Amino acid sequence: MLRNFHRNNKGFTLIELMIVVVIIGILAALAIPRFMRSTTKSKQSEAKQLLKQVYTMQRAYRQEFNTYTLNGVTASAAAPQAFATIGVDVMGSARYSFAMVSDVNTFTCTATADLDDDPTIDTWTIDQNGTLTNTIDDSSL
Repeated sequence: MLRNFHRNNKGFTLIELMIVVVIIGILAALAIPRFMRSTTKSKQSEAKQLLKQVYTMQRAYRQEFNTYTLNGVTASAAAPQAFATIGVDVMGSARYSFAMVSDVNTFTCTATADLDDDPTIDTWTIDQNGTLTNTIDDSSL
């Protein structure tokens, strides 16, 4: 005589749990890099904003004194007042370091920072023409 055993189906099998874990892993593998890229892009707005301010203030300085200024000066969170000559202050919480190279007719200000703890250093530059360039993009690597 065969007995029919009724199992109590109140739980999940190991296979069902493993399938759920795999699905969550796939979703995380897709979402985490995208999230990291978007946070890095938002951090880059600090550099773009300050470099545009440097451009505006350097142009105003040149209008008044017929030269650009701050050759060889670097501003950062450690030296927030380094660009005070042109009226630009770096925030005390700044991620970027800003280095100025200038002469009478030209200037280039370069912003550098490691935004996501990898070997790639995010680098932005602006020049006397207002050309803002992302020479090394830390968010895409």
